[in-house]
Amino acid sequence: MEKPTRLTLQENDTAGTLRHTAVSHIGFHVPDVDAAESFYSRVLGLVRQEELPAGVRMGWGAGHHVIDLLEGPKGLAHYGFEVRDANGIQGIRERLTAAGHTVNNLDASHISAAIGKPEGIVVVDPDGSEVHFHSSVHRQGENAADPGRRPIKFQHTTVGTADVARMADFFTNTIGFRISDQLEDGRFTWLRSDKDHHTLAIVNVGQGGGLDHYSYDLAEWEDFKSWCDRLTELDVPVAWGPGRHGPGNNLFVFFDDPAGNHIELSAEMEKFYDDRVTYVPRRWTPKPSTVNLWGGQLPSWRKVSQGA
Repeated sequence: MEKPTRLTLQENDTAGTLRHTAVSHIGFHVPDVDAAESFYSRVLGLVRQEELPAGVRMGWGAGHHVIDLLEGPKGLAHYGFEVRDANGIQGIRERLTAAGHTVNNLDASHISAAIGKPEGIVVVDPDGSEVHFHSSVHRQGENAADPGRRPIKFQHTTVGTADVARMADFFTNTIGFRISDQLEDGRFTWLRSDKDHHTLAIVNVGQGGGLDHYSYDLAEWEDFKSWCDRLTELDVPVAWGPGRHGPGNNLFVFFDDPAGNHIELSAEMEKFYDDRVTYVPRRWTPKPSTVNLWGGQLPSWRKVSQGA
């Protein structure tokens, strides 16, 4: 069994800790870009913001983009974070370099909505996936949800791996994330970089370099009824939920895009105010009632030992 990652408060509370870094954007390779673009426009209200050499870039019409849809076999192309911490990009660069990682400058095209001079870096995570870190961007397309028709914002990314401990160590001890919760068997870890319970999660799926799921934020519980009804009207099957996770305490419902990427809609995620409290990460028993406090059958792609 993989040895669980355990970090103490002292190990998390360092000068390199990120407290104002949010999930930013994500890129997929998809077999049919046109079908994927149509789906994200029809279901999630995203619009084309830019045509790419081998795909399209989509967002909510103003400010920073949300997803890149790139032609190719299904797979994760990259995932990114907006670093709003003072001297955050430089700090991440220095810690990565000191740990022996190759760090390159991020192409400015990925931060086209930058506030001030764009600054960004790109590094490969331990599983070989490209991770972007960039300076503050305009995000005025967010926080204007039309209940049942478009979410508020892109909320978090969950990556799959064969070595949770190694990935968690990279994001905590080098990048500066903090652990919020873990499964007791070490197969799932939730990490935060701002006040949200998690902006990144890591789950053991037996192999690395892929996406487990990613999530959009809804405003409140009342939105879930509208969304489930609308998904039915759009002939998009609900794959899991509605329910409530134990770690994060957030409401959820899952469905898939045409390429088979798992999409979560979430609301009421737990918040942390680390400058006011002492917090020790919780360790949850790997069982169905942990991943859904309301009970019910798990989807075929989610094993009990993997969590939510």
